[in-house]
Amino acid sequence: MAPSTPQRRGRPRSAAADRAILDATRAALVEVGWSRLTMSHVAIRAGVAKTTLYRRWGAKSELVVDAVAVLFDELELPDRGSLRADIEGVVLSFAALLERPETKTALMAVIAESTSDEALRVRVREAIVDRQKRLVVEGRVRAQARGELPPDPADGDETRRVIDLIFDVIAGAVVHRALVSDGVVDSGWAARFTTLLLGGLGAA
Repeated sequence: MAPSTPQRRGRPRSAAADRAILDATRAALVEVGWSRLTMSHVAIRAGVAKTTLYRRWGAKSELVVDAVAVLFDELELPDRGSLRADIEGVVLSFAALLERPETKTALMAVIAESTSDEALRVRVREAIVDRQKRLVVEGRVRAQARGELPPDPADGDETRRVIDLIFDVIAGAVVHRALVSDGVVDSGWAARFTTLLLGGLGAA
């Protein structure tokens, strides 16, 4: 019998093309806004065929979520020596990210769209929210090693609930302050917020 012909595989994805597409998406979103943004617009700006976009992303909303997620993945939590300093630092870093026009425009757009799109809501949670909870995990482990926080409870589900709550409180407060109230998130606000977070309402 003649040897079977190997199956042809598709061309592997290009990391450079992905970066160009995501960069073009953010730039186009700032320039034309959500309602006027199209896949064709992004393809032209990125210098790729529209079919290239659709092989990677099935819809504009998916593309924008991934373009935003890349920005949030830049957030880091360097060791600043104490839990208080770590919290204040990540609050200021998060706020600085939200000040960037491409982040603000894209995040507000996908949040608004996700209110009526369950699949998009799931994608936002998986691509942005769940991935950024790594910062909470990293900060807790570091604070526990310093003796600033007690060890995790034996119940793994309870630990996950605590991590979810910490993330919701920090991210929710910063997003509301920066994007909804249009307030300043500076070192003074970050310090007051951290005092409230660590000490409870009595400390405020």
